[in-house]
Amino acid sequence: MSSAIEQLARNANWGAFSKAKELQQRLLFVMGALLVYRLGTYIPVPGIDPEAWGSVFDDKDQGILGMFNMFAGGALQRMTIFALNIMPYISASIIMQLAAAMSPKLEAMKKEGESGRVKINQYTRYLTVLLASVQGYGLAVGLESAGGVVLDPGLFFRISTVITIVGGTIFLMWLGEQITSRGVGNGISLIIFAGIVAELPRAFATTLELGRTEVLNILQIGLIMAMIVAVIAFIVFMERAQRRVIVQYPKRQVGNRMYGGEQNHIPLKLNTSGVIPPIFASSLLLLPLTIVGFSGAEGGDFTAAISRFLSHGSPVYMGLYGAFIVFFAFFYTAIVFNPQENAEMLRKHGGFVPGIRPGKNTADYLDYVLTRITTVGALYLVFICLLPELLISQYSLPFYFGGTSLLIVVSVTMDTVAQIHSHLIAHQYEGLIKKAKLRGRVR
Repeated sequence: MSSAIEQLARNANWGAFSKAKELQQRLLFVMGALLVYRLGTYIPVPGIDPEAWGSVFDDKDQGILGMFNMFAGGALQRMTIFALNIMPYISASIIMQLAAAMSPKLEAMKKEGESGRVKINQYTRYLTVLLASVQGYGLAVGLESAGGVVLDPGLFFRISTVITIVGGTIFLMWLGEQITSRGVGNGISLIIFAGIVAELPRAFATTLELGRTEVLNILQIGLIMAMIVAVIAFIVFMERAQRRVIVQYPKRQVGNRMYGGEQNHIPLKLNTSGVIPPIFASSLLLLPLTIVGFSGAEGGDFTAAISRFLSHGSPVYMGLYGAFIVFFAFFYTAIVFNPQENAEMLRKHGGFVPGIRPGKNTADYLDYVLTRITTVGALYLVFICLLPELLISQYSLPFYFGGTSLLIVVSVTMDTVAQIHSHLIAHQYEGLIKKAKLRGRVR
């Protein structure tokens, strides 16, 4: 028999949305914040020749610039104040997570509760400013070396560019935090999601242009669109997949009553690492291509060989890309889920896995199960990311049809819809409580 909350979840419908005023306000705030973000992606950095930069970017959009432009929602291609988007904050967050896993001091700070979380968030913001400053300065130097892009190169241009870029990144970081606290969903993820979705129409138009210029025929375009739909459905299925480890709690007698004895489970997601492995692997592999592109190296030397071997669709690139995805999938999963800590927590609360002794045996069992499902999850990520790479290399399709972008769009959509559904369920619970109170007063 289903529980009360499952029955309520099945009965929840969008008709209750009109009565959930708080949810409406939260959604309006999210849409307003994302609109502000999209407007900012069209405010250019001072001192740039847009036409000259556009021609330079078109020659180098298959390197790390194209990947970053995808995350920035086209802001890097237009060289606007949000050119770096929220990527420095994401990098800082990942660095702090890695540091917390390796530093006993940060690990103890994380276990302090709310006060420790506030301190770690503050350190993350400081690191974001540092990373954005370094990347902004590198971007300014790269623009000056591009030739004809900067109208008045010099120290003043570099300082103004760094201040503008860092200011845009800090504003997006603040905007993402406001969306998280006053809206629905994760603000940082929604900002990246909005950037990718906003550029999807242009990506579809580019694909149709390939058909008009007879690079692709109608059958090929239809097959590509059908494949994209199939990949999205496969991502939804795999992202919802989980392995439930049964946990049993023993019964205990207090007076004449028996307590405990209930059964629970530990949900282990098939893809615990999310989109982190593709992002890290792409950045690591595309960085040499970008350095070679900016250096303007000619064929016949070492840099030209690197450019040739690491080009899109080459066997070396595909092999390294898949290997890095597998490595980062296991590495990040080991940071997120610690079998020893979870086994110790179960032992302290009296829980145990049926047939497994508490303590080290439980930790070994959880590690065994996690390794098996992470292997499947890593292979799933490799398949999702390498299949679009073949299309990008063979048919010059936009980055927005890549595996990383599809993973972000699908994952964020699922999380946001789940949170909206939770708000609707909470609103229905509030209505039931108010009705029960009114009936009690009438009686």
